[in-house]
Amino acid sequence: MIDQLWLIPLGFAAGILGSMIGLGGGIIVVPILTFLGFPPTVAASNSLFAALSNAVASTITYSKQKRIEFSLGLKLGLLTIPGTILGAVISSDISSEIFKILFGIILIFSSVYIFLRKKLETKEKILSKQMIIFAIGASFFAGIISSFFGIGGGIIFVPLMVVGMGMAMKRAAPTSQLILLFASFSGVVVHSVLGHPDFLQAGLLAIGSFFGGLVGARLSLDVKERYLQILVSSVILIAAVKLFVDSLSGHSGFLGF
Repeated sequence: MIDQLWLIPLGFAAGILGSMIGLGGGIIVVPILTFLGFPPTVAASNSLFAALSNAVASTITYSKQKRIEFSLGLKLGLLTIPGTILGAVISSDISSEIFKILFGIILIFSSVYIFLRKKLETKEKILSKQMIIFAIGASFFAGIISSFFGIGGGIIFVPLMVVGMGMAMKRAAPTSQLILLFASFSGVVVHSVLGHPDFLQAGLLAIGSFFGGLVGARLSLDVKERYLQILVSSVILIAAVKLFVDSLSGHSGFLGF
């Protein structure tokens, strides 16, 4: 166990960033585990435990700050559950190389979103029937991504709420954490039934991520967001490039770079 205690600070750092930007910490945890040679299903399922822990801590803090749209969050969260079941099941058969390519693409979209998130804000909109239908479909798709990659579904939900629904960013990111609570919990259950996670590793990540979520939610009130955007998006882009290189070269671990 001692040689795996590094997972706690990894979860803590990922929890801080995941809470602040509303995407969950999986966009940090999964690439690092993948670089170190963890199989895709283990990396994704372990990361979901961290995402769940992070979502619990963030939701508690953001709720006290009264920044969560509970009605919307509960509805979208419940709509993710069928997708998370499907995502966990199909993740069993993915090869390491394909997983790296697909996750690299997800990271690029995440980086672009993080960098442009302030520019995405629009005036509040009245939800049309078309947007409601789109939100239902997006929730199902986000559930698949959440469980398949172990990242939660914030990369779908935050832009959906900000661009599609006109919600302010300061409320969209917290509401996303409530949604991720449902998505990550259902994903954790299905992955566990399928025997994917290493529970010791997942537990250590979850411990760090919980406290990181508490810190990140508080820091989100004061941090200069532009600096955070540049730092996080740069790191994620580097990770995406590394994943693409590894997938093409056939390397399975960090030492193979």
